[in-house]
Amino acid sequence: MTNTYRDSGRAGLENAEEFVDMLEKRRCSSDLGHALRTYSPSPYEGALSCSTADLNKAVLESQYLRYVTKEIATETGSSVEDVRQEVCRILEEMSQNLQLGSIRLMAYTLTKVLKRLFTGIFVNMEGLNMLQQAIQESPVILMPNHRSYVDFLVISYILFTYDIPLPVIAAGIPLAGMKMVGEILRRSGAFFIRRAIGSDKLYWAVLSEYVKTIVRKGFAPLEFYVEGLRSRTLKSQIPKLGMMHMVLEPYFKGEVYDITLVPISISYDRVLEESLLAHELLGIPKPKESTTGLLKATKVLQEDYGNMHVNFGRPMSVRRLCQGKINRGQYNLIPRDLPQKPSAETQACVSGLANLMVRIQEEGSLISPWSLMACLLLQAPTTVLTQEGLLWHQLTEKTLWLRKLALDFGARLNWPGQVPDLDVMSSTVTLHRSVVHLKAGRVYLVREEEPARKHPISPELDVIRTAAAVLMLASYRNQSLHVFVRPAMLATAIRVTKSAQRDELFAFFCFLRDIFSNEFIFIPGKSSQDFEEACFLLNKCGAVDISEQEVIVSDARLEVLSFLQALLQPFIHSYQVMFRYLCEDGVNMFTEKQVLPAVRNLATKLILSGELHTYEALSSDTQKNVLSALQRLETVTKLRESEQNEYRVNKAAVRRIGDILSGEISPQMLQTTPDAKL
Repeated sequence: MTNTYRDSGRAGLENAEEFVDMLEKRRCSSDLGHALRTYSPSPYEGALSCSTADLNKAVLESQYLRYVTKEIATETGSSVEDVRQEVCRILEEMSQNLQLGSIRLMAYTLTKVLKRLFTGIFVNMEGLNMLQQAIQESPVILMPNHRSYVDFLVISYILFTYDIPLPVIAAGIPLAGMKMVGEILRRSGAFFIRRAIGSDKLYWAVLSEYVKTIVRKGFAPLEFYVEGLRSRTLKSQIPKLGMMHMVLEPYFKGEVYDITLVPISISYDRVLEESLLAHELLGIPKPKESTTGLLKATKVLQEDYGNMHVNFGRPMSVRRLCQGKINRGQYNLIPRDLPQKPSAETQACVSGLANLMVRIQEEGSLISPWSLMACLLLQAPTTVLTQEGLLWHQLTEKTLWLRKLALDFGARLNWPGQVPDLDVMSSTVTLHRSVVHLKAGRVYLVREEEPARKHPISPELDVIRTAAAVLMLASYRNQSLHVFVRPAMLATAIRVTKSAQRDELFAFFCFLRDIFSNEFIFIPGKSSQDFEEACFLLNKCGAVDISEQEVIVSDARLEVLSFLQALLQPFIHSYQVMFRYLCEDGVNMFTEKQVLPAVRNLATKLILSGELHTYEALSSDTQKNVLSALQRLETVTKLRESEQNEYRVNKAAVRRIGDILSGEISPQMLQTTPDAKL
């Protein structure tokens, strides 16, 4: 059995020699000279010369927008001219204005900033060379993962450095409101999208026509984050499909011969926003994007953030990926310029491609020693980390054990081979001194200093202080979860079902996959492949023996199963806390605004009473994922008539899911259940 995703024909860059530190040259040459150097990229050969003004004109004059404008004028009773003016206003707010002068200014500024923040920015040259070729042959869509604000312009900076055409980039509208900075970003290729579009038909029409025109004309490579917003947990998020539909439609309608998708994996040793993200997860609002805020944030320039790796994946042909999956003839049945609702077949194809791109981003990311150490630190009791400390020699021994397991599972590690292992781990802990510190041979969790106060801190506030530190640690663990999650689900199935029967384990594995489909990335319809991959990996490392009917645990490698089971435990406990809250008396209908603080309060009480040991149950992202999963499983229903986004809960169904998860309902019952969703 082979790894489905790793064998899908991507750039597999296994050793550090294929990555080049682009900052090395910048440190010994003129920053101004770099910004003002000759820039002569080779653009898409099929593109006609097209300025930003020409692009906007083509959007405004499109038959599609003319049709939608008339339709909305009729629906709202407005004049066509009034609606048309609104179209012009939306386009003006949205559109980029890519200018080489601004790019040069940005290149100069970014060189200064990046040299201060990072020890090195490593780029895989093979992937970059393939991208350079792909851009000349068809419209290209760049699809990076999104972990930090730094992601935003770093791709443009790399492409400028290596003489590759610069992308236009989909960005959130709050960035446009930043004085001066918003305009510089616009001139650096950013086009701005409102975060809450909802059912605004006109806005959707202008945005989709703008995106499709960029693709049709091959105006520039288009870059967008398929996950939507920046991940606050540093874990891959379920892809948002709106933009994916827009970029693929010109191919579906036969307006371009092919489109090339380029997944890009950006990995950080240390993330600038680590503390900010942890506090956001605990319900502390994110500071508004502003120029003043940006200037205040310059203190981060005094910190060391280690290395950044940017792995450009193998360019992938949409034509080849969609072969046999979609009938493009359906688009010939009505004029191309008319709005057309995507068929179920199209939606399934787009969803499958989006999830595949995120899986490839995961596979291409480099896992740091710190991520492996974070996996192990979180399996120690929190009291050990905050009070007596974890023995350093135990942590280092176990990390080396985990490194071997990760490599067995096919992980791509960022572990310097020419440096002694102990030195690698010591410098890693030093880099992350904001999260842990090493003292007298023991590792302790760092909690934020409390300001001087007259009264002692309340137990509830103390829980939040510890939770902030735990969630920072969890975010780094999350960077390596994709490597372990499938075998961890099989290990959990073995523990909960206490069965060796393949069919019973597969049933429980599918149940876990269904429950956690908002937590981890699974390609729809691939549950058998995921299960086979889990069996293959556990067999490969010697943890189980596999026959046609059975999966037998090997007593010699029980530590592998214990580690994997413990890895999934915080998620299981966090989900059970939400189930417990929803099954309480008096909770029948609720809004998301009510449920998140209420669940956080319940989790805090359970932590203080000693009944709950995972601080991750306090994370708002986890709570939202549970809610989404329960909606998908139709045990929580959104009330259509409600303006407040009210939900109704089916307590019996939620209780049943909780019972299956804890093993109180046997796997045999699970197989014969009439509920297809479970």
